[in-house]
Amino acid sequence: MPVLKDLQDEFHLSYIFISHDLAVVKYISDQVMVMNQGEIIEIADSDAIYLHPREPYTRKLLSAIAKGWHHGSS
Repeated sequence: MPVLKDLQDEFHLSYIFISHDLAVVKYISDQVMVMNQGEIIEIADSDAIYLHPREPYTRKLLSAIAKGWHHGSS
């Protein structure tokens, strides 16, 4: 993924990624949108989602990540 971040920085690109791997989402995203059953339930900056999720569903998703990924790590 370093190539994607380098291209993003150099050319001021935006990407849309759809993923169930929240560790990758944390690494690559500035903003995160959480969906549940096709509905958007939460949108925020990546740090806000990972450090202070508002929705119970988001908290449940984050609790499934291997420890060390969602408590302020980049």
